[in-house]
Amino acid sequence: MLAKDLSNWNPEDERTWDSSLAWRTLWVTTYNLTLAFMVWYLVSAIAPMLNSIGFDLTANQLYWLAAVPGLSGGLMRLIFMFLPPIVGTRTLVGGATTLLLIPVLGWTFVVRDPNAPYALLLILSFLTGIGGGAFAGFMPSTSYFFPRSRAGTALGLQAGLGNFGVSLIQFLGPWVVGFGLLGAGALAPQTDTAGQSIWVHQIAFVMVPWVITGVVLAAIVLKRVPINANFRDQLDIFREKHTWIMTAIYTMTFGAYAGFAAQFGLIVKAEFGSFADAPNPVKFAFLGPFLGSLTRAAWGPLCDRFGGAIWTLVSGIGMTAFTVWTVFFLAPTSGSQFLPFLIGMLGIFTFAGIGNAGTFKQMPMIFPKRQAGGVIGFTSAIAAFGPFLVGMALTVVAPRAFFIGAAVYFAICTVLTWHYYARPGAERTS
Repeated sequence: MLAKDLSNWNPEDERTWDSSLAWRTLWVTTYNLTLAFMVWYLVSAIAPMLNSIGFDLTANQLYWLAAVPGLSGGLMRLIFMFLPPIVGTRTLVGGATTLLLIPVLGWTFVVRDPNAPYALLLILSFLTGIGGGAFAGFMPSTSYFFPRSRAGTALGLQAGLGNFGVSLIQFLGPWVVGFGLLGAGALAPQTDTAGQSIWVHQIAFVMVPWVITGVVLAAIVLKRVPINANFRDQLDIFREKHTWIMTAIYTMTFGAYAGFAAQFGLIVKAEFGSFADAPNPVKFAFLGPFLGSLTRAAWGPLCDRFGGAIWTLVSGIGMTAFTVWTVFFLAPTSGSQFLPFLIGMLGIFTFAGIGNAGTFKQMPMIFPKRQAGGVIGFTSAIAAFGPFLVGMALTVVAPRAFFIGAAVYFAICTVLTWHYYARPGAERTS
C-alpha cells in the first residue's frame, strides 16, 4: 500500500514535483469523476422511460425528477468544496465513490415497482447529486498536483473526460435496456406499453462493478499532498470580487451545459413529440453533452497556450449566438424544424465546453493555489444548480421565453469576461 501523505510537495519546483504521480492521480480521479457524472445524470436517462413501464407521471413530475439532482448536486458541492485540504485526495475520492453505490442500487430496484411512491423517486433523484457534488472536491484536489503551466491541460482533461459521463449514461441507457446482461439480467425485466420485455433496471445496476473498481483504484494509487486549511481559512475567497465574477461566468458555461444536458431529452419530447415521425429523445439526448465534453477536453492545451480568458470570451459569444438561433425553432409548427433546433442546441453545448475549459484555466491563474482550489469548488457548486434552475424554469415559463432570458444572461457574462479578463489592460490576465 502506498503512503497516504507526501512531504515537501511543490509542483512549481521541478525538484519536488513527481510528474508520473501527478498523471496517475489525474487518471484515477478522472475515471471516478466519469462514474460520478454518470450517476448524477442517471435520472435523465431513466425518466423518459418510466411511463412506458407502468409509472403514471405528469410532464411536470418528470421535469422535477430530472431537476432535483441539480439541486442536490449544487448543495453537495458547497460541502465538497471545503474537503480537499481537510481530508486529502485519497480519502475524498475513495469515500465519495463509495457513496455512489447508494443511488445506483436504489434506482436498480425502484424502477421494478411502478407503484413506488413519487416521494421515493424524488429521494433517489436527490441522492444522485452525490455524483454532482464530487466534482467540487475532485477538481480542486487534482489542481494541487500540477503546476500552473499545465493546469489548463490537466483540468481540461479531467473535467472534459469526466463530463463524458453525462453523454455516456444517456447513450448506454437506451442500449442496455434492450437485453438481459449477465448478472443484471437475472432480475426479471419490465414490460413496456408495446408488450416487449425491457430491462430498465440495468441502466443503474451495470455501474456497480465499475464503481467498486474506482474505490479500489483510489485506495491503491492516490496520495495526499500537504496542503491544509480548515473551514475558516477557506472563507477568504468570498472577500474577493473575482470569485463572484468567475462564478457568474462559470454558471454561464457549466450551468448551461449541465442544465440543458439534464433536460434536453424532455425538451425534445415536449416540443416535437406530437408530430408524426417524432424524434426519439433518448437517441439524441447524449449528443450535446458528448460535444461539450469533447471540446472541454480538447481545449485544455489551447488554453495553456493562448490563455483561458480569450477562449471564455469566444465561448460566451458562441453561446449567445446559438441560443438566439434556437429561439426561432421553439414552439415549432412542424417536425421539419427539429434539425435547425438540434443544430442550435449542439452549438450551445459545443461552445459551453470551450468555456468550461477556459474558465478552469483562468481560476488557477487569477488566484493563489489554495484559493484557486476553493474558488473552483465554489463556482462549480453554484453552476451545478443549472439542472435544477433549468428544470424549474421550464415548469414555469415556455421554453422560448426561457431561452430568451438565457441569451441575455450569456451576453452579460460575455461582457464581464471581456472587461475584467480578455481586453488589453484587463484587471486580471489569465
